[in-house]
Amino acid sequence: MKIAVLGAGGWGTTLAILLHRNGYNVTLWEYNLEYANTLAEYRENFYYLPKIKIPRQIKITNDLEYAVSDKNIILVTTPTQFIRNNLKSIENYKFKDEIIVSAAKGIENNSLMLVSDIILDVFKHSKKEKIVSLSGPSHAEEVSRRIPTAVVSASINKKTAELIQKVFSNNYFRVYSSTDLVGTEIGGALKNVIAIASGIAVGANFGDNTIAALMTRGINEIMKLGLLLQAKRETFYGLSGIGDLIVTCSSPHSRNRYVGEQIGSGKKLGVILKEMKMVAEGVATTKSAYELSKKYKIEMPIVEEVYSILFNGRSPHIATMKLMQRNLKSETD
Repeated sequence: MKIAVLGAGGWGTTLAILLHRNGYNVTLWEYNLEYANTLAEYRENFYYLPKIKIPRQIKITNDLEYAVSDKNIILVTTPTQFIRNNLKSIENYKFKDEIIVSAAKGIENNSLMLVSDIILDVFKHSKKEKIVSLSGPSHAEEVSRRIPTAVVSASINKKTAELIQKVFSNNYFRVYSSTDLVGTEIGGALKNVIAIASGIAVGANFGDNTIAALMTRGINEIMKLGLLLQAKRETFYGLSGIGDLIVTCSSPHSRNRYVGEQIGSGKKLGVILKEMKMVAEGVATTKSAYELSKKYKIEMPIVEEVYSILFNGRSPHIATMKLMQRNLKSETD
């Protein structure tokens, strides 16, 4: 089986190495020609995954059409906001039975599309039954060091989900299967927004009580939107829901929590993003989630306050007081 991994960030590199260890023929695509050559020569991802060696058997290329040609599985790991432009360059590629797996976690700005919808929008002839979301609590920094991890493979087609489950599973990376593609993608995307909120609480010197409240009420907001989009409730109690939320809100590896911490301590968003090497998906997804809440006329107060802090300059303390002083209600509302 031949697999193309699109995106040589930390996660793409980690999964390329994992798939190679699982016995597959892997090609890793990097959009920047100079960096692709660096990766190919030195076999180490100095920017995003230092001290982890890339096996010589993994082909590294800057040619996207070459990367996807004659492959059984195409794994997309680039940040959500870049996926459309990257794939547009090969939009006329004639897919046959290739399975396209998304390991990105976001919602596209403007279109408000999930990653599976972006893929289907670009590749008009591809089939939804061949689209999979791979999601769950899985920092590249830990998976690359073979620390035991569990994720979920989701597709509307049960056999497709189970095939990807088998391809990725090994003795340190356990994959569960699901048929809830929408719920898996919603959980993976929106937990990044709640992680920014948790980081803001840390940076603003709030306590553990605050973070626990944000996480708990955050999953409520994620579920509210997910159920509206026909997701299954139980998905949000699983790995791509509460599992990913816990690790992203609490881990020092979390880029989204880091952004929140910096905001909470008084830094401006533009300065933070300029200093970061990696993309924090939650920043762009906050815009999309806010727009979705307005589109569907649903209350998502944490999302709304994170949006106000990031893009309207609202003080974290004022935003927190607005959340605390909302009209009293039942916990199940």
